[in-house]
Amino acid sequence: MIDHKALFDAMPVPRLLIKPEGKHFVVEEGNRRAYEYFNRKEEQILGRQVYDFMDSENARHFEQAFEVCLKQKVPVTIQALPSFPGGLRVYGFWINPLLDITGNVVMLDLMAQPNSSDESILERERDDAISLLTSIFDVSEIGIIVSDNNRRVVRINEAFVRTFGWSRDQVIGEDFIFLIAPDEQDMAKENHDRYVKSGLRSSGEMKLIRHDGSVVNTLFTTATLELSQRRRFQVTTIMDITPRKQMELSLRVAKEHADAANIAKSAFLANMSHELRTPLNAIIGFSEMMQNEVFGALGNAKYVEYMGDIHSSARHLLEIINEVLDMSKIEAGRVDLDEQPVDMHDAIESVMRMMASRAFSGGIILNSNVEKNMPPLHADPRLLRQVLINLVSNAVKFSRQGGSIDIDANLNSEGEMTIFVKDTGIGIPRNKIHRALEPFGQIYDSAHAAKENQGTGLGLPLAKAMVELHGGRLYLDSDSGKGTVVTLSFPARRVLHPTMTAVSY
Repeated sequence: MIDHKALFDAMPVPRLLIKPEGKHFVVEEGNRRAYEYFNRKEEQILGRQVYDFMDSENARHFEQAFEVCLKQKVPVTIQALPSFPGGLRVYGFWINPLLDITGNVVMLDLMAQPNSSDESILERERDDAISLLTSIFDVSEIGIIVSDNNRRVVRINEAFVRTFGWSRDQVIGEDFIFLIAPDEQDMAKENHDRYVKSGLRSSGEMKLIRHDGSVVNTLFTTATLELSQRRRFQVTTIMDITPRKQMELSLRVAKEHADAANIAKSAFLANMSHELRTPLNAIIGFSEMMQNEVFGALGNAKYVEYMGDIHSSARHLLEIINEVLDMSKIEAGRVDLDEQPVDMHDAIESVMRMMASRAFSGGIILNSNVEKNMPPLHADPRLLRQVLINLVSNAVKFSRQGGSIDIDANLNSEGEMTIFVKDTGIGIPRNKIHRALEPFGQIYDSAHAAKENQGTGLGLPLAKAMVELHGGRLYLDSDSGKGTVVTLSFPARRVLHPTMTAVSY
């Protein structure tokens, strides 16, 4: 970026920026010529009162000039001021008040007027300064645009041409507002008018339009370059910060995902306190009753019922643990597929038989419409079975008495195998479908669904991940009160010739 300090130092005459603080006038900034003129180092001038390096006579002259400048808010010239020891001979100083947007004086610009005997020296120094500024302007890797008080572009550098694609002929002489994105043009006009009045430096972000029509996020800094009372220009450096903005967006999205994952895992752990404790308490309670022979000797028929409850609770615990471990292995990329030809008719019928008792107890009808001659699928039999179990189990869990679940499979025109699991259950609100597919995602809380309808929140995400391990896709279509349709799509390359021997269940 262009060094504004270098621009300030390149001026051939002494110049100070002085901040009025009551009766004190503190030097905020100075250039190299000013330090030479007052015969002091930079640290001996900045932050000090301007009177500290003047004799009493000069201090009195300046005090009177500052008072007029502050009250009348007009430039003041001090004529025939005696020379300062060790400095350039001058015949006066020009003091210009810098105003903020409310019209208050916030800074005094003090600039020396040279003695005529020094004009040849200053002429050479001015040429050197112009050469320096031109070099800085041309070699800068940051885009620079110089404009006048009427927003007309006076000059642009090569870096600006390179970055934004506009040629010099297309920009110079034009109102620079056309370079700014339409939604920021009004604000840019207001800011420009404010900068011209105050003469203060400004910076911020702004969207510019490239020659190809694309919009670029930029960081800009504008400073006023004053050659005389009537010749003022705004020098603006512009840097493309699009990569930084993209990185900020990526970090923000990543943080949102991380926050969502933390919330989901917290909800999962809270839910697991119920899911794990209930069967564990059942196992402990029933086993203690048997151990203590509460109903007499162990031959009592009541104990057989308890053993069934213990077995059921233990299997439920094992299912939960398996789901958590399976998801952990998938996320860690440690799942190796044991692929074989799988008979899809047998696989689906096997799952239907397994879920029949649970569906019957809930008054739910199971229907399978898979043809016996369905070609085998090249897949991992265990994972494929787990996917189907998860989907049918979810359908049973969230279906009401008298509802139905249909499973179908076919080949589409592109040879892909598609499996449908459709239920008439309570459905999922459309705005929560994405959450149902996220690990540990819970759609219903205890206020909307009974505890028996709660789970780990891993059933659908696991099914989705396992299908994707096979190069397939899982689609979810649902709405509140309208049931759910889960579609599995496997690529044509996994569909095998019907004559191949397939794994049966």
